[in-house]
Amino acid sequence: MTISLIGRGVCESATLKLNETFSILKAKGEPVIHLGGGEPKCKAPFDALTTAAGLLNSGEIRYAPVDGTVEMKQAIIRYTYEYYGRKVSPENVIASSGAKQAIMVAMQAILNPQDEVIFMAPFYVSYPEMIKLCGGIPIPTYAEDGTFYPTIQDVTRNVTSYTKLIIINSPNNPTGAIYSAEFIKEIVEFCEEKGIYLMMDDIYHRLIFDSKKVANPFDFTNKDLENSKLIIINGVSKQYAMTGFRIGWAVANKKLIKVMSNIQGHQTSGPSILLQKAAIGAINGLQSYVESLRITLENNRNVLMQYLKTMDGLKITVPDGTFYSFIDFSAYYKDSAALSKLLLDKVKVLTVPGIEFGAEGHLRISFCGSIKDITEGVERIKWAIDPSSSNELFIGQRKLIRDWK
Repeated sequence: MTISLIGRGVCESATLKLNETFSILKAKGEPVIHLGGGEPKCKAPFDALTTAAGLLNSGEIRYAPVDGTVEMKQAIIRYTYEYYGRKVSPENVIASSGAKQAIMVAMQAILNPQDEVIFMAPFYVSYPEMIKLCGGIPIPTYAEDGTFYPTIQDVTRNVTSYTKLIIINSPNNPTGAIYSAEFIKEIVEFCEEKGIYLMMDDIYHRLIFDSKKVANPFDFTNKDLENSKLIIINGVSKQYAMTGFRIGWAVANKKLIKVMSNIQGHQTSGPSILLQKAAIGAINGLQSYVESLRITLENNRNVLMQYLKTMDGLKITVPDGTFYSFIDFSAYYKDSAALSKLLLDKVKVLTVPGIEFGAEGHLRISFCGSIKDITEGVERIKWAIDPSSSNELFIGQRKLIRDWK
């Protein structure tokens, strides 16, 4: 069987594979704890469910326009004005089947083979693979000082004549880092000067802690949207805990949005009209839901940090937002994949190896589950790798004895 070069070069999504593994183990009755997940466990907003139910009861569930319904676009326009302070037109907006599709069709609209795309590392696992699917070359950018906070100099060192796009994800998956307003200002100004597209992946931008702020890129440009190469990506998956609804969007200049719409029309057509209806309900409904989720996540983060700090040798950077922490376990294991496998095999705790995000020796540990999962999960991790722990551990009625080093 012959497989294309692109097909052979694209790897499986580590995070989606982990979700599959969890589902299989859970179905078998295993006492598994998922600390690698990327979705809050609370229910979708009531406004989203009732709005969708109204359309479902009507039975009128038909094709949607390729770039989103009028009502969906109106909700996105309202959202953009409220959170970015910019009035945009319907032609500046495309609704997609998840923020990931919005990112993908944007890349397909602007990248030629061998174009380079710069993104901050550690990075979302799909960025390199999506870029490769478009024939582009992924260029991860690391902070020279070893932190999760790159400088403009770290970025510009990687820029070449082939650089077509820079992606900023703040707050960042997997680190939870929020990039400073100064850094965003410098990136916006640099991209405008060089004529480089700038994509702001803002999917977590309302899930932030400690009264911190996420910089608004529109604050640092004097250009109107039609003369700008700025692309804003967002969606309902994270802030409204609507991961399964798969509704995201992009805001950009009209010409780019038109090309993205043409591409999407041949890929999937318009996103589900029923799921758009739910997204509209969430965006236009009571926003106290998002604040409630944010407060819960901040509390979960604090509990996780407290428990992790009981383990000597860990290098911990407290996340500014999202629902992920990215912890350096290299004092215990240099090989993050081996460590993640050990924790799954021995104590049934799922984590994501840092190598998948471009940073060896780390694990991504999520705190979007229950407090019980967080505390028990960390206790199991500590028992599995900390030599000072007792030799025995009970998981339910099962007694484990640590017989490995």
